[in-house]
Amino acid sequence: MKAGVLFQACFLLVLPLWGAAQPAIPATPPVQVIILDENLQALEFVSIQVLKPADSTRLFSSITDSTGRIDLPELPYGNYLLCASRVNFEPTCQLITLQKEQGSTPRTYTIRLQPAGQLETVTITAKKLPVQFLPDRTILKVDASINNAGATALEVLERAPGITIDKDGAISMKGRNQVLVMIDNKPSYLTGQELSALLQGMSSNDIESIELIDNPPARYDAAGNGGIIHIKLKKNRQRGFNGNLSLSAGQGVYPKTTNAVSVNYYSGKINAFGSYSFTANQNYLDMYALRTYYKEESQQVQSRLEQPTWFQSTAKNHTVRAGLDYFLTKKTTIGTSFSGTLIDRKGKGNGIASWLSATGQADSLIQTRNNNGTDWKNASINLNLRHQFNARQLLTADLDWLGYQINGHQLFQNQRNDRVQYTEAQAGQLPASIRILSFKADHQLQLPHAFLLETGIKLAATSTNSKAAYSINQGMGWEDDLARSNHFLYDEQITAAYASIQRKANRWWYQAGLRYEHTAYDAHQLGNAVVKDSAFSNRYGNFFPNLQASFRLDSSHEISLTASKRIDRPPYQKLNPFIFIINKYTYQSGNPLMKPQFTYSFALTHRFKEKLNTSISYSDSRDYFSQIFLSDSTGTFFYSEGNLGKQKILALSIAYSDLLLPYWTLSVQGDLQHKQLEGFVWKALKASITQVSLSMNNQFKLTKKWSLELSGYMISRSQADIQEVVEPTGQVGIGLARQLLKNKASLKLSARDVFYTQDMEGLTLFNQADEYFRLQRDTRVVHLAFTWRFGKAGKTSTRRNSKVEEADRVSG
Repeated sequence: MKAGVLFQACFLLVLPLWGAAQPAIPATPPVQVIILDENLQALEFVSIQVLKPADSTRLFSSITDSTGRIDLPELPYGNYLLCASRVNFEPTCQLITLQKEQGSTPRTYTIRLQPAGQLETVTITAKKLPVQFLPDRTILKVDASINNAGATALEVLERAPGITIDKDGAISMKGRNQVLVMIDNKPSYLTGQELSALLQGMSSNDIESIELIDNPPARYDAAGNGGIIHIKLKKNRQRGFNGNLSLSAGQGVYPKTTNAVSVNYYSGKINAFGSYSFTANQNYLDMYALRTYYKEESQQVQSRLEQPTWFQSTAKNHTVRAGLDYFLTKKTTIGTSFSGTLIDRKGKGNGIASWLSATGQADSLIQTRNNNGTDWKNASINLNLRHQFNARQLLTADLDWLGYQINGHQLFQNQRNDRVQYTEAQAGQLPASIRILSFKADHQLQLPHAFLLETGIKLAATSTNSKAAYSINQGMGWEDDLARSNHFLYDEQITAAYASIQRKANRWWYQAGLRYEHTAYDAHQLGNAVVKDSAFSNRYGNFFPNLQASFRLDSSHEISLTASKRIDRPPYQKLNPFIFIINKYTYQSGNPLMKPQFTYSFALTHRFKEKLNTSISYSDSRDYFSQIFLSDSTGTFFYSEGNLGKQKILALSIAYSDLLLPYWTLSVQGDLQHKQLEGFVWKALKASITQVSLSMNNQFKLTKKWSLELSGYMISRSQADIQEVVEPTGQVGIGLARQLLKNKASLKLSARDVFYTQDMEGLTLFNQADEYFRLQRDTRVVHLAFTWRFGKAGKTSTRRNSKVEEADRVSG
């Protein structure tokens, strides 16, 4: 494995050198661009590029904000092409001229984008990069990467810059291990294994883009010390009837398939859309664990427990989405959407638990067999309103209902066949329901002197009902295991309000926001004949400031500074004190005493020519969440989570993305983090580590129809929890794409984890014990994917610079 990881490190090539400083340019008046759709409504996330008319050289690129606006940097006087593009809209370019004779009056250019297929225009477009590094976020264009074909959302995130996922499915961003995952601007309200299961069932074919937001502004929830991962699903706004069909088949050790179809009808005042996707994946988990127990009075080995385990699983996922937008007027739109997911996961495994003496001689052996499964149902309904009062004022409102019904079951059989023979079995029924109702409203107002004021409120109510009914059979028939059984009720209400203001003044841009969130929850563990009835509750409110400021030194260099305070509340699943059985000698339990953790973050960023971002950041987390690993006198290990103490991270991040040559597009990011952890478990513990992560994507145009992609990532020895260290890991992927049917279809062949290096191994520290572990999954997979875009297509006459035209086909 290590040879493969070293290969990946070499594979990342030489990071482009820091550009030379550019001379100052004459000051020009502020230039603002406003992007509107055909109904005169502001469009956010529109890609804006400023090009030289002569050769289409890119001088500036960024995206519009929530009001459809963007401020251009200072440019020398002259002529420029101002190009705007967004998925499902016709790309449009406008020639602008900056002249001294126009004086110092601020200038505003308004561009209206029409739905795709409706214009007969002459446009010049530039290459859509698979990864776009912006000052406040990183945007992954999922379809632009060949190796994303046939992948799940979790697999796409595994390859994302700065993202790491541990063995339990917890996601970290740039070393910080609490991340808020949002889907179409709505929190998923899941963490850990539940979130991992949701992302494993989500096809990359349904995803338009993924935004990694380090320092979210005040309009976002304050949760997530690592920031926000915002998954934006595809929504077609092309006029007429249009659709997309995606089929893929993959083969690792076991077969996998991902298939999806989406349709859209947009005519007059109605835009209706729907989609269905199906995934079926077989997988395996090959796990080896070796526990070493030490004598209390010394560090001499007392005994060992060796546990090789093989687990095979099958997951089938059905997802349906449907929605309708109705344009009441050119200024007002109402909409509704529905999504539903059914996941059926089944698995079986077998393992051996061998007790060994200090010298390694076998003492006893227990064979373990297990069967488990989960039936998962998820539904969500949204009602939304958008009213554009005028070009300066916008109101949006959303009402959402979200429900999860998760029914799990477990069966463990343990058999000992040596001199002391016995057979026992444990069974568990684990039903859980989650219901969430939320409302939010956001208002934006453009004030005089280039000020933008944003205000909003949000109300969210969550109710959960979780049961764990365990029984045990020790040869005398099944009996209720009341000591492990549990019934947990939890209700939470979060109310929030925020205000932020931003302004562009010459070379300065700054934003200041303040958000207030109040949390109230009540929890009740219903007792039984063995477990006492108990209840707990909490009420707290906090302010969360957010500051951002940037200064453009000249046409090539820009620096920015950010500061924020964020919160991470204990997930309600982690507050539940019930015991979850992993195997005979390993259990997992919640912790009702967990408190929220608070993180203070600061970052200084330099941006060079919209291509190279370099940032230095520091974060300080108080009462930080960490896994806690405990053991008892019988040698049984308990996994839990709690507030340990402090976590401090000093980080350096370098990201580069550009079209290097007409046939070569490069995106690369490297992160260096120094972490200091300290807290109290059974004694005061401290840990310090410096870790590195690198990710890279190369895309090559072979011919007008063929393209090639080579990508990979690696993570050095790392540490997310104070008691656990993980060894280096990584992977390399390669993909080949061919355009078909006059570029309406594509065929993509990709291979993931070519060198089979994406395993996970590490060491966990316990009181008077430690455990070495190694996990290997079915990660080396070859995918063949076919995508076809069908439906009405308008006449579009397009003229492009040849360099840009060829590069546009690289992603396939």
